Amino acid sequence: MPLEHDALKDAFARTSLFEDKTWRLAPEAWPLTRAQAEELADIGQACLDYHRALETLYLRSVAGKNLLRNKPLLAPWVAEYLDRSKPEALIAHARDPKNRGALPSVLRPDLLLTDEGWAMTELDSVPGGIGLTAFLNRLYAETGDIVGERDAMVANFHAAVAALRSDIRNPLIAIVVSDEAATYRPEMEWLATQLQLQGKRVFCLGPDEIFPLGNSLCFDVEGNPEKIDIVYRFFELWDLERIPTAQYFFESWQAGEVAITPPMRAFQEEKLGLALFHHHLLQDYWAETLPAKSRERLRALIPASWVLDAAPLPPGATLVGPTVGGRALSDWRGLVDASKKERELIIKISGFHETAWGARSVFYGADCSREEWQAAVDIAMNDAPTNLHILQTYRKPRRAQHALYPVAGGEAATEHGRLRLCPYYFIKGDKAELSGALATFCPPDKKIIHGMQDAALMPCRVVDAI
Repeated sequence: MPLEHDALKDAFARTSLFEDKTWRLAPEAWPLTRAQAEELADIGQACLDYHRALETLYLRSVAGKNLLRNKPLLAPWVAEYLDRSKPEALIAHARDPKNRGALPSVLRPDLLLTDEGWAMTELDSVPGGIGLTAFLNRLYAETGDIVGERDAMVANFHAAVAALRSDIRNPLIAIVVSDEAATYRPEMEWLATQLQLQGKRVFCLGPDEIFPLGNSLCFDVEGNPEKIDIVYRFFELWDLERIPTAQYFFESWQAGEVAITPPMRAFQEEKLGLALFHHHLLQDYWAETLPAKSRERLRALIPASWVLDAAPLPPGATLVGPTVGGRALSDWRGLVDASKKERELIIKISGFHETAWGARSVFYGADCSREEWQAAVDIAMNDAPTNLHILQTYRKPRRAQHALYPVAGGEAATEHGRLRLCPYYFIKGDKAELSGALATFCPPDKKIIHGMQDAALMPCRVVDAI
């Protein structure tokens, strides 16, 4: 049953989920076939397998160990790439043996719906939208068979995070939202409130509300210190230097007093991991380490990607990558001469930088002027010694259609646009559990799809046919 425009407006008016953010409204959740929903479930497992394999790749690279069982393959450059520009203390923390096997509790790939199927442009382990998607799942539950079920986002978020302290019956969880991520604080406060109503000890806090007491992390409750068992970190690692209490997080974790998720391991948050998956020197590693089903799934999902390394090549050597004018490149700066047709490429920063989220650092070559494209290449090359960028083939989202309400209200009408889907997976042991999916439906002229005022945001539902 479709939701009325006024009912939607009233629901959002009663619950602010973002600061100063608005979007288009849809009467029904986005439809997915049962086959598509099953595919999403498989994608989650492939993403979890990828993270496990990435951790092994990184740690073996750090230790100088062979990557393969029966033939030599060393790749010290992998750790150098992933650690580039990171503070030494953060690198040491990522490598600490106590962190072995520590993976994010929540994974969210960004999937574009293309004519060839899904394309994964990013795999986020500090994703926004958890509270928003949970709210939308409940709001739209009456419109159909919601992906992940009505309350799965709330329940599975708690189960995945609380599992880090299985020794405590009802651990106290602090969702810590930095000032940089303040836009997302309302949805995290809503999430904490829903769990409190179920008797769970979950609180949304700012970093300045946390203080050390001995080796513990605490916050004030009516004048008394309350010990935190688990921190759900909703801030990027490059933001640590702006958080005065950050050192206490590390000290309390080291003392075994608090668990932190996502782990403070910067290599897990670099987009260049997707380029490493396609790296020609590492194909035997991925083939040996990943389950075949996950490997083939990821191969179909991840567009061809390369690390934009500014290191010079020997004379006569060429890069493995896209060609310009039918010729292989010997320097990434040669991308400047690519024709508009050859510029069906994306450049974006890999991570550990304030422009590494949203679409702030994204340049789509075919949608740029030659001058803008040259500037993007120059930025990537000039920044390479400290902040690596990646180059990725652009897979165009196909046109789709869905009913939307006019901005001013009135009858819903079918509109055309392009879709980004963000499924949320909560990690429970060896399983990645699909618990919801947020659809972002943008106007058809938008080349880079992200949350924007003229986009529609909605959950997903399963239908027999479209």
